[in-house]
Amino acid sequence: MFDNIKFTCRLHQEDDLVVAICPEFNVSSYGATPEEATASLHEAMGLFFKECERMGTLEIVLEEAGYRPAQPRRRQPPARTWLPPRLLGTSRLEVSVA
Repeated sequence: MFDNIKFTCRLHQEDDLVVAICPEFNVSSYGATPEEATASLHEAMGLFFKECERMGTLEIVLEEAGYRPAQPRRRQPPARTWLPPRLLGTSRLEVSVA
C-alpha cells in the first residue's frame, strides 16, 4: 500500500459539462460544475490506483507516468511515497492546417 499520490486535475468546458482530466494517467471524468467534475475525477483516480494495485502494476504505471519513489531516510523502511513529475511549464501553441 502507498501513501497519497498527488496528480494534476485540468478542467475545461464541453458544451454544458465540465470535464476534469488527469494528464499524467490519461484519466478523465465530468460533472455539471467544476466541483462535481473534480470530485468525480478524484473518485475515478482512486479506483484507477486501486485496480492497478490489485493487478500488481501500480509501480510500473507510476514510473511510466514519470513518478519516482521518494528516497527514504537512513534506517527507514523503503519509500511508500511517490513524487510526481516536475512541471517545467505550459504553453498554448498553434499550427496552421491549410
